[in-house]
Amino acid sequence: MPFNTRITKLLDIQHPIIQGGMQGVGLAELAAAVSEAGGLGILTGLTQPSPDALRAEIERCRTMTSKPFAVNLTVFPARNPPDYLAYAKAIVESGVSIVETAGTPALAPIWEYLKGEGILILHKCTSVRHAMSAERKGVDAISIDGFECAGHPGEDDIPGLILLPCAADKVTLPMIASGGFADGRGLVAALALGADGINMGTRFCATAEAPIHPNVKQAYVDNDELCTNLIFRSLHNTARVAKSPVSDEVVTRLAQPGATFADISELVRGDKGAEVLKTGDLTQGIYWASMAQGLIHDIPTVRELIDRIIGEAEAIINDRLRSALTA
Repeated sequence: MPFNTRITKLLDIQHPIIQGGMQGVGLAELAAAVSEAGGLGILTGLTQPSPDALRAEIERCRTMTSKPFAVNLTVFPARNPPDYLAYAKAIVESGVSIVETAGTPALAPIWEYLKGEGILILHKCTSVRHAMSAERKGVDAISIDGFECAGHPGEDDIPGLILLPCAADKVTLPMIASGGFADGRGLVAALALGADGINMGTRFCATAEAPIHPNVKQAYVDNDELCTNLIFRSLHNTARVAKSPVSDEVVTRLAQPGATFADISELVRGDKGAEVLKTGDLTQGIYWASMAQGLIHDIPTVRELIDRIIGEAEAIINDRLRSALTA
């Protein structure tokens, strides 16, 4: 039984499953594997050090799949921000037709440029009000992150069980559920709550094709739903990461009166997080993880994972739910 939703039709994909655009992880190996398995793979634009490097990564991905894939472009405040428009132009000029965006209102000129080039824009946000704003500004689909997610869940602390139907009541665009999804139960739940598909990040990190060290993949398997830390809470830039001695220390330092980012900056540097993914030394820095760790018990191939999720979802609908209706 195929799942034909507004998202599968919009993106021309077989299954309503989308890979998160994760810094340091969204490389060609993973994105191509997800697309080849019937989902939508996403390259992470700013993982690449320059627009030209992104062009090369897009071409590398094309050698691995002829199916649709997207590029994530996240815009955040920075002292020395990258040339976001140059990255956007690299995406367009490389022939990619789908872009996942996230970040601040500074996205406006990026959206204007992408829309002018006929690009489909999937915008990731963490609240109903931001989803409604993005819809008014002309994006094509909303990806909405519940509090369970890895990365930045916003400051409202609304879990997916509430956030998704609240958003579905207000947003008319196709909607992707993100944050804490890892199996067929989550897919069925997301569809029931009003979404048209799911976005998975942490679960795809624990797959054979994920370009990260086996130690990190095994950590996702070994951890449970309790093994995350919320950091930067006092700085009003909340982020969910895997629980580790490093992230524990970040929490401890920021709990001190008057603590600032300078007090933990050396612990959370991006190059240290990249070192964790590369070497598997979990003491080097922080790494992203969602509550979905509690649902991760193995390290399958991407195709095995997606086929399993679809099979589980079909069984739930055909057997469990149908029998509940007829009991």
